[in-house]
Amino acid sequence: MKDKLLPYIIAVSALFVSSCAVFYSVYGLSQLFAGASVAVAIMASSLEFAKLVTASLLYQYWQELNKLLRFYLTTACVVLMLITSGGIYGFLSGAYQETATKSELLDKHTLVLQTKQARFNEQLKAEKELLLYYTEALSNPTMIQYIDRKTEQLVTTTSSRQRKLMTSQLNEAKNNIYMLNDSISAYDMKILNKQVSNESARELGPLKYVAKSLGIEIDKVVNYFLLLIVFVFDPLAICLVIVANFAFTRNFG
Repeated sequence: MKDKLLPYIIAVSALFVSSCAVFYSVYGLSQLFAGASVAVAIMASSLEFAKLVTASLLYQYWQELNKLLRFYLTTACVVLMLITSGGIYGFLSGAYQETATKSELLDKHTLVLQTKQARFNEQLKAEKELLLYYTEALSNPTMIQYIDRKTEQLVTTTSSRQRKLMTSQLNEAKNNIYMLNDSISAYDMKILNKQVSNESARELGPLKYVAKSLGIEIDKVVNYFLLLIVFVFDPLAICLVIVANFAFTRNFG
């Protein structure tokens, strides 16, 4: 029972992997030649189907085909496999670039907000220094001296005018600190919302972690990862088609 069922499982697996490879390849090539995307999609689909038929044909009739035709079909199958791999690479790299661009754009927006917040923090620091200065000045009020004309004695007193001025400036500094704290809190919420809404950064999180661990750029990590997928994807589909032919020939031939 297992021997009878296995060829069908292999065939379904081959068709599923091949279908995925065809979809990604056709989509990638149609995006590459966006000016004639429909025509390119039709052409690529026909070539992908022909590639699977060619792989089966080569396995089934290898001994019966003459050397020239065998060489051509083998070369065509390999070239089509490379084209498919290129289309898959283009599709996946395009998807990564789109995600990376969105993440970078949101990071720039966050950086702008952080820059504005930093300016408010600098103003807040300056206002706190003024508040401290006025507080100390009022706790040790400036003394002025003058000679009373009637008594001709030296009189030491507090300048009420200067005290009122400092009190006014102290209250102004308090109000500025209150408003600056509100502005900083508002920017905290804006930055937090940007970071929470940055789904692209979360999607790229594992890749950034791997890049940081290996000490290389994230673009190189993504490139190596895509190459691994490309080298496995379509070659595996072709191999599964050949294995499916072998399994059917062995069990039902």
